[in-house]
Amino acid sequence: MLTRFQIFDKELEILTDEKTLINTINAHSLNVSQKDELFKKALQNSDVLIPDGISIVWAIRFLTGEKIKKIAGADLFFFEMQRLEKKGGTCFFLGSTDETLSKIIMRSKREYPNVQIQTYSPPYKSEFSSEDNIRMIKEINAFKPDVLFVGMTAPKQEKWAYTHFEKLKTKHVCSIGAVFDFYAGTVTRAPNWMIRIGLEWFYRLVKEPKRMWRRYLIGNTIFVLQILREKYLQTNRK
Repeated sequence: MLTRFQIFDKELEILTDEKTLINTINAHSLNVSQKDELFKKALQNSDVLIPDGISIVWAIRFLTGEKIKKIAGADLFFFEMQRLEKKGGTCFFLGSTDETLSKIIMRSKREYPNVQIQTYSPPYKSEFSSEDNIRMIKEINAFKPDVLFVGMTAPKQEKWAYTHFEKLKTKHVCSIGAVFDFYAGTVTRAPNWMIRIGLEWFYRLVKEPKRMWRRYLIGNTIFVLQILREKYLQTNRK
């Protein structure tokens, strides 16, 4: 299950300018992937899949003994923006609302003045029509960004990026979900000390209990049971 995913935990500096599909994995996305075959394919076929969750870090160590470190979607975002700032690059934000995108543009202009930015807010619906997809691809390809940030929440964003990856005229395609809201300031991220000790999930649960309780209380229990089952199967195969 989890060990079937090629998880990347190296320094992001080793990323090249080659066309790269970059996704993240956490306990919630792993749970969802067990029921959504296209989502599973999207994660498994990522060129880079980073461990955006302390539960993934712990599970990998429990299953394989390998010590990896958490690399959050926010870490990926700031790395890419700093890289683009140095070289005077371009990026495209696909997803979220016009209001959130406007806030992202305003903050980016202050913090990354050398980065050219374009955005597009797709229609809010569970599934895009072929016309929707054509429009999004057209908007992106007209700009030809160095980096495309996709923020539609999982698993929608990963499936969209994977399905349309070959048609996109860009270098790095990064599915970063909630980072759009964090950077825009419409949602507050956990304090650094909570992030450092692996309690970012608890902060989000306290801030948004109605939306997050099922993901973290039920979802994390399911995740732990799956990891224990995988460990049991590993032991019996030896």
